[in-house]
Amino acid sequence: MQMKVFPGCRFLFFLLPAFFTCRSAIAQLPDYNSRIQYLYNGINSKLSDKKTGLYFETTDTINKENLHSWLWPLCALIQAANEMETNEPGKKYLPPVKAAIDKYYNDKTFPPAYQDYVFTERQSSRFYDDNQWIAIAYLDAYNRNHEPVYLDNAKMIYRFMISGLDTVAGGGIYWKEDDKSTKNTCSNGPGILVALQLYKITQLDEYLNTALALYQWTNKHLQAPEGIYYDNIKTASLDISKAMYTYNTGSMLQSNVLLYQILKDPKYLAEAERIASAGRAHFYKNNRLPSEYWFNAVLLRGYEALYKTDKNKEWLSFFKEDADAVWNSERSSDNLLGKRNAKRLIDQAAMIEIYARLNRLLKG
Repeated sequence: MQMKVFPGCRFLFFLLPAFFTCRSAIAQLPDYNSRIQYLYNGINSKLSDKKTGLYFETTDTINKENLHSWLWPLCALIQAANEMETNEPGKKYLPPVKAAIDKYYNDKTFPPAYQDYVFTERQSSRFYDDNQWIAIAYLDAYNRNHEPVYLDNAKMIYRFMISGLDTVAGGGIYWKEDDKSTKNTCSNGPGILVALQLYKITQLDEYLNTALALYQWTNKHLQAPEGIYYDNIKTASLDISKAMYTYNTGSMLQSNVLLYQILKDPKYLAEAERIASAGRAHFYKNNRLPSEYWFNAVLLRGYEALYKTDKNKEWLSFFKEDADAVWNSERSSDNLLGKRNAKRLIDQAAMIEIYARLNRLLKG
């Protein structure tokens, strides 16, 4: 029997294949919002100290090195909170995390900055990279909500990070305030990002000049020939520690994209694409990224910046594959993530960030 198609419906039938293809593609996306909510609820129920407003390092309540978390997991959690607020305008996820971070503030040593453990419990070391990751999240928040406190704190962190810059080994920022033995990609890559974001906001040449000096030094001393980045240089011997971590490549990839946006020089975009190709080839093996979730979250930031510039969705596909594998194979019965029995705060925060970014990017 021949199907009759009314003239007014012909255009609709013509569109149906594309319509269903589009709907099918959307339907295949995971429910990232549900994943984020499970992880956020898990943090609040199992990893937060309601009495103090602080957080625990892991769900292990017996074999704890410290009463509360080191600062580093909060570097992940503050960025996760920012991404959640980005996806849910009007919601407030940042304030409780910022309030916790404030309790790591040490103004007894000049210049003031956040130390690696809760200040009222003991005085401890201050890492340049811990502070830089917080500044990056605060500047992301400021660009979105324009609350001056985030910009002010980022400027404070910039002053602290500059105190770790000298001419030993030709330049660069140390990793740790009280340890002058290494200068690391993880304290220079994010330093570039802090300086560039401050430049974009203020247009002060000081910030751009700092970013360019750190960029040139890091590429000269810590970039591997194929484009990705080594871990550190020993300041005494100038020996290079050639371990390669995803977050180092991520911060430098993002730095190149920002420099391209600011200076309009195509060499930075070409370098970003070279780094991105090298990073995918080196780190993505057997359909998986390395197992440190937060390092991969920082890597995704770089690929997201590049995708928003060159619109090549291939930069995102392998992150989706890895993030889905984490959820499907590394999840406990109570919907917390990680291969260890004791679930870590940093892992939950990292995957919230990854799922929140993928939720925005893959629906676009």
